[in-house]
Amino acid sequence: MKRIAILGTGSVGQTYASKFITLGYDVMVGTRNVSEKLAGTAKDGFGNPPFREWHAANKTVKLGTFKEAAGFGEIILNATQGVNSINALKLADGNNLNGKILIDIANPLDFSKGMPPSLLPELSNTNSLGEEIQKTFPGVKVVKTLNTMWCGLMVNPAMINGGDHNAFISGNDADAKGKVKEILKSFGWLDKNILDLGDISSARGTEMYLPLWLRFFGALNNGAFNIKIVK
Repeated sequence: MKRIAILGTGSVGQTYASKFITLGYDVMVGTRNVSEKLAGTAKDGFGNPPFREWHAANKTVKLGTFKEAAGFGEIILNATQGVNSINALKLADGNNLNGKILIDIANPLDFSKGMPPSLLPELSNTNSLGEEIQKTFPGVKVVKTLNTMWCGLMVNPAMINGGDHNAFISGNDADAKGKVKEILKSFGWLDKNILDLGDISSARGTEMYLPLWLRFFGALNNGAFNIKIVK
């Protein structure tokens, strides 16, 4: 049984944890402070119940600090808010990350001026969150993927158009990208629809799509949509 660590306890992290459990993985979710997280009673920004209610209903999912989760996982999935991702990974400790695949699904969104968010200037245009993670943790095999859609579609592409739409993948390590591609296929993504964009610098493109995605979301009032490349 493979061990996977999911950093981030929000609705995205919960969605992935539930999916990986159904696929037979041993899952640990990482958070900054376990006792504070379990004590929280507020709903999230989307109106979802507090984390402790989800965790009580999903007891097979382990819970630990970022550091404990990173030490546990053979593969790491970054589902933290992009603005906090580097700090969260520093708390996880580079020694717990080195040599491992890190699947980065986060986006560097800046909510400081309200909705809709923009991208953090220092992590856009000539840089990206994916690249910043790779530069900060050179011993990690960063693979950027699935950051261009709503989390429900990430793990269940068959929800729309019979699963015939595109996911993108970026990273410097071909073997790591191949392993992540197999994970995507286990979610139901068709091989022909997983488009390799190249090295980690190509994460700039997928992250810069988010402002447009947010406008689509605002117009449709529904996250169940995605890109299909037609040629």
